Amino acid sequence: MSEQRVNFGSKLGMVLATAGSAVGLGNVWRFPYMAGQNGGATFIIIYIVCVLLLGLPCILGEFIIGRHGAANTARAYSRISGGSPWRFVGYMGVLTGFLITGYYAVVSGWCLQYIFASFMGELNGDPAYISRYFADFSSSPLRPVLWTVAILAATHFIIIRGVRQGIERASKAMMPTLFILLLIVVVSSCMLPGASKGVEFLFRPDFSKMNGSMLLAAMGQSFYSLSIGMGCLCTFASYFSRQTNLVRSAANIIAIDTFIAILAGLMIFPAAFSVGINPDSGPSLIFITLPNVFQQAFASMPLVGTLVAVLFYILLSLAALTSLISLHEVSTAFLSEEFRMPRPRAALVITVVCSVIGAFCSLSIGGRDWLVVCGKSLFDVFDFVTGQLLLPFGGFLTCIYLGWFAPRKIVRDEFTNWGTLSGRFFSLYLLLVRFVCPICIMLIFLNQLGLIG
Repeated sequence: MSEQRVNFGSKLGMVLATAGSAVGLGNVWRFPYMAGQNGGATFIIIYIVCVLLLGLPCILGEFIIGRHGAANTARAYSRISGGSPWRFVGYMGVLTGFLITGYYAVVSGWCLQYIFASFMGELNGDPAYISRYFADFSSSPLRPVLWTVAILAATHFIIIRGVRQGIERASKAMMPTLFILLLIVVVSSCMLPGASKGVEFLFRPDFSKMNGSMLLAAMGQSFYSLSIGMGCLCTFASYFSRQTNLVRSAANIIAIDTFIAILAGLMIFPAAFSVGINPDSGPSLIFITLPNVFQQAFASMPLVGTLVAVLFYILLSLAALTSLISLHEVSTAFLSEEFRMPRPRAALVITVVCSVIGAFCSLSIGGRDWLVVCGKSLFDVFDFVTGQLLLPFGGFLTCIYLGWFAPRKIVRDEFTNWGTLSGRFFSLYLLLVRFVCPICIMLIFLNQLGLIG
């Protein structure tokens, strides 16, 4: 077994911190528009099934590797694999998390700008104005970069304080705050005239809309929304105690993650339907469509509309920050342990380098030719390489390794807490990671590349 390692100080802190690594823009932003594009309630039902068949075993797999290794993601994979070539899957996870930190901070910074813009009344105007506002801001050479650095600085401030005093304490404050803000906006949205149409769209399934594309979309969302393959879950699991029930913890995190995603839909759909807008506008939803929705929905109560908009972008920023903390920790733990750096110095290196990456990704959105690679902006290149190549490939290899090559006794011991917990679902778990998960991830991979759909 590995050397003594700091653990989370409480079960609540562990659950909230790990759930925070999964809860992010994928829940509050991507899930609603994916549901809007794929039939609402029907998509949600399929999504929940995919989370159970794909998300749960993948999360549990990262937990097993992380807790057994009791080290950063790269070293954890190396320990369980005995230093075999499978250890490079861990290095891939660290690289993926590092690259995502840089460009994810750009979008997270946009959320901070929109808090300011909503508070100052800068988002009042017709739809064309709101669209121009986002285009002008996102392509600006200065403001998006400053917000990117600002949210990375906030992340750094938390990371340097360590696992218990930094990550766990911040998660205990931010996750309940996020949930409360979400409820406030949900209630405000559901009280609007005509909001019932949005609630019906969210909860009344129409199975005639079910098709292969919807299934692939639900599988993809279940994979990405849970932060699988980024090294986050594996790194956080290295801080679990030997008494932590991994199966129950994975189930709790999935429940929280899914509940917040559905609440996000309940926040957005009623408001959108109340003004006659179907929220299926894709990635532009939160920065172009929703400002118009809030403005129209609360036209008779402009102060309330401003407050709801500010609260919405605050909770969006909190969701982004919880994910950034876990992403940052993946790289910080790696540098600190592999290169024997003091934690503050390792965190500073990651913060500075990711700020530079974020700055270049942000500048590339303005159409600057020197930041275009193969016809894509640098931001889109990072998104493509991590989201469509590294994430599914890393998740696929992890499942193959755990299902076919990992020492069976180690996997079973971690699954059952060394025989102190029931192992009756262990055979089912092996079936899922051997066959179901790899097939699902491969389908997601091919769909993302446009080879099937």
